[in-house]
Amino acid sequence: MTDTKTTAPDGAAPRAAKREPEPNEILTLREVLGRDLSGVPVLLLFVLILSLASDTFLTGVNLDNLGRQVSIYAIIALGQLLVILTAGIDLSVGSVVGLSGVIVAQAVFDATSTAGVIPGLVLALLAGAAAGAINGVLVAVFRMPPFIVTLGMLGIARGLTLLYTGGRTIQPLPAPFAEIAGGEFLGVANLIWLTVLVLGVTAFALRRTLWGRYVYAVGSNAESARLAGVPVRGVLISVYTLSGLLAALGGILLASRLGNGVPTAGTGYELQAIAACVIGGASLFGARGTALGALVGALIVGLLNNGGTLLGIDPFWLQTAIGLLILLAVALDLLQGRRFRTRAT
Repeated sequence: MTDTKTTAPDGAAPRAAKREPEPNEILTLREVLGRDLSGVPVLLLFVLILSLASDTFLTGVNLDNLGRQVSIYAIIALGQLLVILTAGIDLSVGSVVGLSGVIVAQAVFDATSTAGVIPGLVLALLAGAAAGAINGVLVAVFRMPPFIVTLGMLGIARGLTLLYTGGRTIQPLPAPFAEIAGGEFLGVANLIWLTVLVLGVTAFALRRTLWGRYVYAVGSNAESARLAGVPVRGVLISVYTLSGLLAALGGILLASRLGNGVPTAGTGYELQAIAACVIGGASLFGARGTALGALVGALIVGLLNNGGTLLGIDPFWLQTAIGLLILLAVALDLLQGRRFRTRAT
């Protein structure tokens, strides 16, 4: 495509014609919905199977428990999504969940008043953001592989958690703290309200802000994005920081839901978060994925765990199933990419 210029009146500066979008920049409504809702058929299939296999699946108690469980998965997955969109990975989110959970639990345990809980909440969030920022700096500035960086942070955060607690559970925690995750507003669990809020902010930031376009640009081709003026380093540091921050929020909510600070809390959550993203349509090669898709993926992962508990399935088999779903999702992503390249040529 070539740019054209319009003829300007005498004495006026020439005015460039409005740039027409390239064909590959135009997304139809069907394509957008397809990316967001690609996991919906799988979700509906799981709901149907569990409804037929278990009499307790559709009960109010179980659905409320499922919603609260999925909410924590979804918040962590939304942070993971931001990193995956830049073609990165964050393996440290599970350990950050554990670290932030024990930090806030200890602060609440030591607090003499409700107001004394606030510094603990802030400190836990800052700890998660700091862990994410360190990941981002090492990846963006020192150009270290995200897998290695976040794997190292996984060990550091978990080690600090065990050192901080001595391997002991922090309990009991006061009832007002438990109300953060256990309470309701207008008949809907606080956890669900918080998830909707995080989902809305994330979706808006990715689709309606310049920063969101930068995230997708970096994931598509970091070098081309840099040459086009995108602050690649700043974008990378920001997504890893936000991933750590949302993991810390998940840790706080998990500690509130459990009513104690468990040093091993969050173990394996990195796998759940990655699974939620890729099952929901995100590509591990970057630049494709949506907040709504991550939520759908989190629902599928939550259904697997919930259904396994109801049916008495060995949790080790559930981990196997989640791993297989990740492999299947990545294989389908590769197949779709090949088909796209074939059509383009």
